[in-house]
Amino acid sequence: MRVKKQKRHRKAVRFYTACCGFREPFKVLCDGTFVHHLLLNKITPADIALANALGGPVKIFTTRPWLLMYFFPLLRCVLGELRSLGDSYAESLNAARNLLTARCDHEKRKSAVSCITDVIGENNSDHFFVATQDAELRKKFQKVPGVPLIYGLRNALFLEQPSAFQQQFVRSAEEDRSHMTDLEYKLLNVKKKNVAFEEAKDSADANEDKNDGTLTVQAIQTNFRKKRDLKDTVQFKRKRAKGPNPLSCKKKKPRDNTNNAASVKENGNGDTTVRSRNRKRKRSRKSKNVSKANV
Repeated sequence: MRVKKQKRHRKAVRFYTACCGFREPFKVLCDGTFVHHLLLNKITPADIALANALGGPVKIFTTRPWLLMYFFPLLRCVLGELRSLGDSYAESLNAARNLLTARCDHEKRKSAVSCITDVIGENNSDHFFVATQDAELRKKFQKVPGVPLIYGLRNALFLEQPSAFQQQFVRSAEEDRSHMTDLEYKLLNVKKKNVAFEEAKDSADANEDKNDGTLTVQAIQTNFRKKRDLKDTVQFKRKRAKGPNPLSCKKKKPRDNTNNAASVKENGNGDTTVRSRNRKRKRSRKSKNVSKANV
Protein backbone atom coordinates (compact mmCIF):
# COMPACT_ATOMS: atom_id res chain seq x y z
CA MET A 1 0.00 0.00 0.00
CA ARG A 2 2.83 2.39 0.82
CA VAL A 3 4.52 1.75 -2.54
CA LYS A 4 1.31 2.51 -4.43
CA LYS A 5 0.84 5.73 -2.48
CA GLN A 6 4.38 6.87 -3.29
CA LYS A 7 3.80 6.11 -6.99
CA ARG A 8 0.62 8.21 -6.98
CA HIS A 9 2.44 11.06 -5.24
CA ARG A 10 5.34 10.97 -7.72
CA LYS A 11 2.91 10.97 -10.63
CA ALA A 12 1.05 14.00 -9.27
CA VAL A 13 4.25 15.93 -8.51
CA ARG A 14 5.55 15.15 -12.00
CA PHE A 15 2.32 16.52 -13.48
CA TYR A 16 2.60 19.82 -11.59
CA THR A 17 6.33 20.24 -12.30
CA ALA A 18 6.01 19.48 -16.02
CA CYS A 19 2.74 21.28 -16.78
CA CYS A 20 2.45 24.03 -14.14
CA GLY A 21 6.06 25.11 -13.53
CA PHE A 22 6.59 23.93 -9.93
CA ARG A 23 10.25 23.72 -8.86
CA GLU A 24 12.18 22.64 -5.80
CA PRO A 25 12.16 23.63 -3.01
CA PHE A 26 8.37 23.27 -3.02
CA LYS A 27 6.42 25.97 -1.16
CA VAL A 28 3.65 24.64 1.10
CA LEU A 29 1.01 27.09 2.36
CA CYS A 30 -0.55 25.76 5.57
CA ASP A 31 -3.66 26.80 7.47
CA GLY A 32 -4.33 26.36 11.19
CA THR A 33 -6.24 23.11 10.83
CA PHE A 34 -3.33 21.40 9.10
CA VAL A 35 -0.79 22.60 11.69
CA HIS A 36 -3.07 21.35 14.48
CA HIS A 37 -3.42 17.96 12.77
CA LEU A 38 0.37 17.59 12.51
CA LEU A 39 0.83 18.21 16.23
CA LEU A 40 -2.17 16.12 17.25
CA ASN A 41 -0.92 13.04 15.35
CA LYS A 42 2.76 13.74 16.18
CA ILE A 43 3.84 14.11 12.54
CA THR A 44 7.06 15.92 13.38
CA PRO A 45 9.27 17.43 12.11
CA ALA A 46 6.75 18.75 9.61
CA ASP A 47 9.25 19.73 6.91
CA ILE A 48 10.72 16.21 6.74
CA ALA A 49 7.25 14.62 6.63
CA LEU A 50 6.18 16.90 3.76
CA ALA A 51 9.50 16.36 1.96
CA ASN A 52 8.98 12.59 2.10
CA ALA A 53 5.46 12.98 0.73
CA LEU A 54 6.48 15.27 -2.16
CA GLY A 55 9.87 13.73 -2.90
CA GLY A 56 11.85 16.97 -2.53
CA PRO A 57 12.81 19.75 -0.11
CA VAL A 58 10.01 22.05 1.06
CA LYS A 59 9.42 25.43 2.69
CA ILE A 60 6.36 25.86 4.93
CA PHE A 61 4.44 29.17 4.92
CA THR A 62 1.56 30.86 6.68
CA THR A 63 -0.06 34.21 5.84
CA ARG A 64 -0.30 37.68 7.37
CA PRO A 65 -1.28 41.17 6.08
CA TRP A 66 1.55 43.26 4.64
CA LEU A 67 0.68 46.42 6.63
CA LEU A 68 0.09 44.85 10.04
CA MET A 69 3.04 42.44 9.97
CA TYR A 70 5.46 45.26 10.87
CA PHE A 71 3.43 46.92 13.64
CA PHE A 72 1.36 43.99 15.00
CA PRO A 73 3.25 40.75 14.25
CA LEU A 74 0.69 38.60 16.12
CA LEU A 75 -2.20 39.72 13.93
CA ARG A 76 -1.58 37.29 11.09
CA CYS A 77 -4.55 35.82 9.26
CA VAL A 78 -3.89 32.15 10.05
CA LEU A 79 -2.32 32.89 13.42
CA GLY A 80 -5.18 35.19 14.37
CA GLU A 81 -7.65 32.43 13.66
CA LEU A 82 -5.68 29.97 15.81
CA ARG A 83 -5.53 32.55 18.61
CA SER A 84 -9.30 33.00 18.50
CA LEU A 85 -9.90 29.24 18.86
CA GLY A 86 -8.77 29.23 22.50
CA ASP A 87 -6.24 27.49 24.73
CA SER A 88 -6.73 24.09 23.07
CA TYR A 89 -4.87 25.44 20.02
CA ALA A 90 -2.09 27.19 21.98
CA GLU A 91 0.53 24.62 21.01
CA SER A 92 -0.47 24.89 17.35
CA LEU A 93 -0.26 28.67 17.62
CA ASN A 94 3.30 28.51 18.97
CA ALA A 95 4.35 26.09 16.20
CA ALA A 96 2.79 28.26 13.48
CA ARG A 97 4.71 31.32 14.64
CA ASN A 98 7.98 29.61 13.65
CA LEU A 99 6.89 29.15 10.04
CA LEU A 100 7.69 31.45 7.12
CA THR A 101 5.08 34.04 6.17
CA ALA A 102 3.51 34.66 2.78
CA ARG A 103 2.58 38.28 2.18
CA CYS A 104 -1.12 39.15 1.76
CA ASP A 105 -2.38 42.10 -0.29
CA HIS A 106 -5.21 43.06 2.07
CA GLU A 107 -4.60 45.52 4.87
CA LYS A 108 -6.91 44.13 7.56
CA ARG A 109 -7.00 40.62 8.92
CA LYS A 110 -9.36 38.17 7.19
CA SER A 111 -10.38 34.61 7.82
CA ALA A 112 -7.85 31.92 6.90
CA VAL A 113 -10.00 30.62 4.01
CA SER A 114 -10.44 34.01 2.34
CA CYS A 115 -6.79 34.93 2.97
CA ILE A 116 -5.46 31.73 1.37
CA THR A 117 -7.90 32.21 -1.51
CA ASP A 118 -6.52 35.71 -2.14
CA VAL A 119 -2.92 34.47 -2.00
CA ILE A 120 -3.61 31.68 -4.50
CA GLY A 121 -5.56 33.95 -6.86
CA GLU A 122 -6.86 32.74 -10.22
CA ASN A 123 -3.88 30.71 -11.38
CA ASN A 124 -1.56 30.23 -8.35
CA SER A 125 1.24 32.39 -9.77
CA ASP A 126 3.48 31.75 -6.72
CA HIS A 127 3.23 27.94 -7.13
CA PHE A 128 2.03 27.04 -3.63
CA PHE A 129 1.03 23.58 -2.41
CA VAL A 130 -2.05 24.18 -0.22
CA ALA A 131 -2.12 22.04 2.94
CA THR A 132 -5.49 22.07 4.73
CA GLN A 133 -7.94 19.80 6.52
CA ASP A 134 -10.91 21.84 5.30
CA ALA A 135 -12.77 19.64 2.77
CA GLU A 136 -14.77 22.56 1.35
CA LEU A 137 -11.61 24.57 0.72
CA ARG A 138 -10.00 21.61 -1.06
CA LYS A 139 -13.12 21.16 -3.19
CA LYS A 140 -13.01 24.85 -4.08
CA PHE A 141 -9.35 24.73 -5.13
CA GLN A 142 -9.97 21.71 -7.37
CA LYS A 143 -11.56 24.15 -9.81
CA VAL A 144 -8.51 26.42 -9.84
CA PRO A 145 -5.77 25.41 -12.35
CA GLY A 146 -2.37 24.49 -10.94
CA VAL A 147 -3.24 24.14 -7.21
CA PRO A 148 -1.98 20.88 -5.63
CA LEU A 149 -3.71 19.94 -2.37
CA ILE A 150 -2.28 18.17 0.69
CA TYR A 151 -4.25 16.77 3.62
CA GLY A 152 -3.59 14.49 6.57
CA LEU A 153 -5.31 11.26 7.51
CA ARG A 154 -4.36 9.98 10.98
CA ASN A 155 -0.55 9.82 10.95
CA ALA A 156 -0.10 9.92 7.13
CA LEU A 157 0.00 12.74 4.59
CA PHE A 158 -1.68 12.50 1.19
CA LEU A 159 -1.35 14.51 -2.02
CA GLU A 160 -4.53 14.68 -4.07
CA GLN A 161 -4.38 13.73 -7.73
CA PRO A 162 -4.98 16.54 -10.29
CA SER A 163 -8.69 17.08 -10.82
CA ALA A 164 -10.43 16.60 -14.17
CA PHE A 165 -10.74 20.38 -14.53
CA GLN A 166 -7.00 20.90 -14.03
CA GLN A 167 -6.10 18.18 -16.54
CA GLN A 168 -8.49 19.63 -19.13
CA PHE A 169 -7.05 23.10 -18.57
CA VAL A 170 -3.51 21.80 -19.22
CA ARG A 171 -4.65 20.04 -22.43
CA SER A 172 -6.34 23.17 -23.76
CA ALA A 173 -3.29 25.29 -22.89
CA GLU A 174 -1.03 22.90 -24.81
CA GLU A 175 -3.34 23.01 -27.84
CA ASP A 176 -3.34 26.81 -27.78
CA ARG A 177 0.46 26.88 -27.70
CA SER A 178 0.65 24.49 -30.66
CA HIS A 179 -1.44 26.79 -32.91
CA MET A 180 -0.32 30.08 -34.41
CA THR A 181 -1.62 33.38 -33.13
CA ASP A 182 -3.13 36.01 -35.43
CA LEU A 183 0.06 38.07 -35.33
CA GLU A 184 2.23 35.08 -36.26
CA TYR A 185 -0.14 34.20 -39.11
CA LYS A 186 0.07 37.73 -40.52
CA LEU A 187 3.88 37.74 -40.30
CA LEU A 188 4.00 34.40 -42.12
CA ASN A 189 1.85 35.72 -44.97
CA VAL A 190 4.03 38.82 -45.30
CA LYS A 191 7.16 36.67 -45.46
CA LYS A 192 5.61 34.42 -48.14
CA LYS A 193 4.75 37.47 -50.27
CA ASN A 194 8.29 38.82 -49.95
CA VAL A 195 9.80 35.48 -50.98
CA ALA A 196 7.47 35.20 -54.00
CA PHE A 197 8.32 38.75 -55.07
CA GLU A 198 12.08 38.09 -54.85
CA GLU A 199 11.76 34.84 -56.85
CA ALA A 200 9.79 36.63 -59.60
CA LYS A 201 12.35 39.40 -59.70
CA ASP A 202 15.25 36.92 -60.01
CA SER A 203 13.51 35.01 -62.82
CA ALA A 204 12.87 38.27 -64.72
CA ASP A 205 16.51 39.30 -64.36
CA ALA A 206 17.66 35.88 -65.59
CA ASN A 207 15.45 36.13 -68.71
CA GLU A 208 16.83 39.56 -69.54
CA ASP A 209 20.38 38.27 -69.24
CA LYS A 210 19.64 35.39 -71.63
CA ASN A 211 18.12 37.70 -74.22
CA ASP A 212 21.10 40.05 -74.08
CA GLY A 213 23.54 37.17 -74.42
CA THR A 214 25.56 38.40 -71.50
CA LEU A 215 25.66 37.14 -67.91
CA THR A 216 25.62 39.62 -65.08
CA VAL A 217 27.47 39.11 -61.84
CA GLN A 218 24.29 38.02 -60.10
CA ALA A 219 23.49 35.39 -62.74
CA ILE A 220 27.05 34.05 -62.57
CA GLN A 221 26.76 33.74 -58.81
CA THR A 222 23.44 31.89 -59.05
CA ASN A 223 24.87 29.46 -61.64
CA PHE A 224 27.90 28.88 -59.47
CA ARG A 225 25.67 28.15 -56.47
CA LYS A 226 23.61 25.66 -58.47
CA LYS A 227 26.73 23.83 -59.66
CA ARG A 228 28.12 23.78 -56.14
CA ASP A 229 24.85 22.37 -54.81
CA LEU A 230 24.93 19.65 -57.46
CA LYS A 231 28.46 18.71 -56.48
CA ASP A 232 27.56 18.62 -52.82
CA THR A 233 24.63 16.29 -53.35
CA VAL A 234 25.24 12.58 -52.88
CA GLN A 235 25.52 10.71 -56.17
CA PHE A 236 24.75 7.00 -55.87
CA LYS A 237 26.64 4.59 -58.10
CA ARG A 238 24.50 1.99 -59.85
CA LYS A 239 25.56 -1.59 -59.27
CA ARG A 240 26.12 -3.56 -62.46
CA ALA A 241 26.59 -7.27 -63.10
CA LYS A 242 30.23 -8.28 -62.90
CA GLY A 243 32.03 -11.10 -64.74
CA PRO A 244 33.29 -14.26 -63.08
CA ASN A 245 36.49 -14.31 -61.10
CA PRO A 246 39.29 -15.24 -63.58
CA LEU A 247 41.26 -17.03 -60.85
CA SER A 248 38.39 -19.44 -60.17
CA CYS A 249 37.85 -20.34 -63.86
CA LYS A 250 39.50 -23.31 -65.63
CA LYS A 251 41.96 -22.57 -68.39
CA LYS A 252 40.96 -23.68 -71.90
CA LYS A 253 42.99 -26.61 -73.33
CA PRO A 254 44.30 -26.30 -76.93
CA ARG A 255 42.70 -28.71 -79.46
CA ASP A 256 44.82 -31.39 -81.25
CA ASN A 257 44.77 -30.80 -85.04
CA THR A 258 46.54 -34.14 -86.02
CA ASN A 259 43.50 -36.29 -85.22
CA ASN A 260 41.29 -34.08 -87.28
CA ALA A 261 43.69 -34.30 -90.26
CA ALA A 262 43.74 -38.10 -90.16
CA SER A 263 39.96 -38.34 -90.09
CA VAL A 264 39.60 -36.24 -93.23
CA LYS A 265 39.53 -38.20 -96.58
CA GLU A 266 39.52 -36.85 -100.07
CA ASN A 267 36.92 -38.03 -102.59
CA GLY A 268 37.54 -38.48 -106.28
CA ASN A 269 35.95 -35.13 -106.94
CA GLY A 270 38.36 -33.45 -104.59
CA ASP A 271 35.84 -33.09 -101.75
CA THR A 272 36.90 -33.91 -98.27
CA THR A 273 34.73 -36.07 -96.11
CA VAL A 274 35.06 -36.82 -92.45
CA ARG A 275 35.15 -40.47 -91.46
CA SER A 276 32.85 -41.66 -88.80
CA ARG A 277 34.99 -43.33 -86.19
CA ASN A 278 32.07 -45.08 -84.51
CA ARG A 279 31.07 -46.81 -87.71
CA LYS A 280 34.63 -48.03 -88.31
CA ARG A 281 34.82 -49.43 -84.82
CA LYS A 282 31.53 -51.29 -85.23
CA ARG A 283 32.71 -52.85 -88.51
CA SER A 284 35.99 -53.98 -87.03
CA ARG A 285 34.20 -55.68 -84.15
CA LYS A 286 31.84 -57.52 -86.54
CA SER A 287 34.74 -58.76 -88.71
CA LYS A 288 36.52 -60.13 -85.65
CA ASN A 289 33.43 -62.05 -84.56
CA VAL A 290 33.00 -63.57 -88.08
CA SER A 291 36.62 -64.75 -88.23
CA LYS A 292 36.30 -66.42 -84.82
CA ALA A 293 33.18 -68.29 -85.98
CA ASN A 294 34.89 -69.59 -89.11
CA VAL A 295 37.71 -70.95 -87.04
